[in-house]
Amino acid sequence: MLTTATDIDVLARFGRALADPIRCRVLLALRDAPGYPAELADALGISRTRLSNHLTCLRDCGLVVSAPDGRRMRYELADARLGHALDDLRTAVIAVETDRTCPDADTEGCC
Repeated sequence: MLTTATDIDVLARFGRALADPIRCRVLLALRDAPGYPAELADALGISRTRLSNHLTCLRDCGLVVSAPDGRRMRYELADARLGHALDDLRTAVIAVETDRTCPDADTEGCC
């Protein structure tokens, strides 16, 4: 059963998903067009197993959906507006001090 997440939950899930560079790359690839795991893994230069783990995380976060396409699964952004949000975030100017890191930078995890 699908439910609608609250504003805070949506932002937290989006933030956790973006915390990993590979998941960012997957989201950017899916922003351009739906994709298939084997092709995405090749394009990103990672193993299919590793990609599968990241796709599971992104699906669990509610950012991507999967749909059967013949014998394969196709992945795409759950909402086209996520692509616009990614573009906005990519082009946002942020102020970063070169001698500082995010306190959560070393933590792993997903939604």
